[in-house]
Amino acid sequence: MAGVNTNRTTTGVLLPPQISSEIWSGAQEQSFVMQRGQKTDLPGEGKTIQIITGDGEAKFVGETERKPNVEPTFGSKTMRAYKIALTESFSDEFKRDKVALFNALKPRMQGAVARTFDLAALHGIGAPVGDFDTLKTAPAVSINAAGSVYQGLLGALSAVSTAGGDVTAWGLAPQGEIKVLGEKDGNDRPLFTVNPQQDGSIGALLGREVYKARALYQAAGGAGTVETLGIGGDWSSAYWGAVEGIKYEEYGGPIFNADGSLKHAGRQDNMFSVICEIEIGFIVRDVNRFARLTGKAGA
Repeated sequence: MAGVNTNRTTTGVLLPPQISSEIWSGAQEQSFVMQRGQKTDLPGEGKTIQIITGDGEAKFVGETERKPNVEPTFGSKTMRAYKIALTESFSDEFKRDKVALFNALKPRMQGAVARTFDLAALHGIGAPVGDFDTLKTAPAVSINAAGSVYQGLLGALSAVSTAGGDVTAWGLAPQGEIKVLGEKDGNDRPLFTVNPQQDGSIGALLGREVYKARALYQAAGGAGTVETLGIGGDWSSAYWGAVEGIKYEEYGGPIFNADGSLKHAGRQDNMFSVICEIEIGFIVRDVNRFARLTGKAGA
């Protein structure tokens, strides 16, 4: 049988009948994009959002002069639902004897879905093609050189403003937060923290709130690329939608590997699976209303 399935002999699973009821697991973050973007209802066939791209220009007129007749201009963006899914398989005995561990594993599948969505929306990693926007091509401003953070943030504000938006919030990866915390003024004092002994994190930059998420980081992919340390932008112009929300299903049938080989035969092999999936979409009014804060260049 191809593949390895989760059972009571899986490496790291404790077998004694009496163990601590607490389970330590790495923290999983909720989707950064879902928290910052605007949620909209998304039907299964997709949704078109109307955009007003230009307003008429009013003019001064004399007492008997004709008032100008002007018309607004319009555009539209289509959001389409794409499915993100994963399955995890367990033995009957694992579910029976490791109830607490099983119950802790199941909701972590949602965290995996959230990370996949964020990586697609923020960096274009694995993103579907067609009516699914990404911030991969947002204008980049460097905060890599010493003393460059302040100018980089101003550059981001300028770029977003030029596109007709306003930075409503900054998103920093842990690597980006470290870079910003290390920025100093001309007197060698921290520039963005008033009291470094008490302020261990950054709550705001240039009057905009700061939020942290690991999914905001993207390593440089090689020569000619740079790492992403964070993203600032007009999050009021970013929209996401899900058809029904996240769904779980217990499944007793066979499971196949990506190459088509059989992983297990389901109930015939004393196995069952949990399927986690969501149909979700993401669009932005204009990718230029966002700016990527970049760091070191790739080798």
